[in-house]
Amino acid sequence: MIIVRSPLRISLGGGGTDLPSYYQNHGGFLIAGAIDKYVYITLHPAFTQELIIKYSKMERCISIDDIEHPIIREALKYVAIPSPQLEITSMADIPAGTGLGSSGSFTTALLKALHTLKKNLIHPQALAEEACHIELTLLQEPIGKQDQYIAAYGGLTEFHFHPSGHVEAQPLKIDQETLYNLEDNLLLFFTGYSRSASAILQEQNEKTYHKDRDMLSNLHFIKEMGFKSKNALEKGDLHEFAELMNIHWEHKKKRSRSMSNPQIDEWYQLALRNGAAGGKMLGAGGGGFLMFYAENKMKLRHTLRKRGLLEVRFRFDFLGTQVIVQS
Repeated sequence: MIIVRSPLRISLGGGGTDLPSYYQNHGGFLIAGAIDKYVYITLHPAFTQELIIKYSKMERCISIDDIEHPIIREALKYVAIPSPQLEITSMADIPAGTGLGSSGSFTTALLKALHTLKKNLIHPQALAEEACHIELTLLQEPIGKQDQYIAAYGGLTEFHFHPSGHVEAQPLKIDQETLYNLEDNLLLFFTGYSRSASAILQEQNEKTYHKDRDMLSNLHFIKEMGFKSKNALEKGDLHEFAELMNIHWEHKKKRSRSMSNPQIDEWYQLALRNGAAGGKMLGAGGGGFLMFYAENKMKLRHTLRKRGLLEVRFRFDFLGTQVIVQS
């Protein structure tokens, strides 16, 4: 049996500049943090000559080509698992479609498990590149690369997306006190909405490819916010970081009318009046998790819980995608 876990993530600045439609012409930059909420993949030999695949549904197939789940189908082909007689199960701490990068975490976990099955060693850079190849190139998903890379590397990490397609990853230079304060004062609240990131990102993708002036200007600004957020964190100024979150969110909302809705806006303003110094919607927007920075955490928690929002507490993960059972 092989069990692999891959962390989910929170985006800390610059999100959206990791899409090829942008970085291939302008270069992208963002910072992200892996958290201790995971996608798990389990591989186990099947007793019969078939593939048994369990996720939100169950599949039993004789041939890889018959698999409905696109990522599992393409990953099995890519890693070239011979004569598959295998049971594959996936589980997650947080539902998909909530803005925490679950698709990228799923793909990196699956690839890591399949390489472990074949006794291949794989570096986080190569693992992330393979995951991006499957999702962006083979499946043509209109998504970015941050989810696969932060899942593979873990930690609090900055990523430079070069026009050539090369991605450079470096850990943020944050002192221990700043790290602990950031971890203690960032709060996640589930809105109750889930959505397809691809549907929202498709609009950004198309406008960027067609060199829409407003979209490009927005993404240039967001990239600059990413650099400013990195600098604020590395100098330990978390109040500035919180203010940048607010600016980031206000500009992010302009990219699509689907990015927010009146209920999300109401919760956001309520949070700012009750202890939050800054915040934003995670992921592509439209639902999922609201993230706030708050030093007066008790007041914020009480207010948002009273409105029915579920808080998910977390710590940062510094291990990335890893095998946790191999027997």
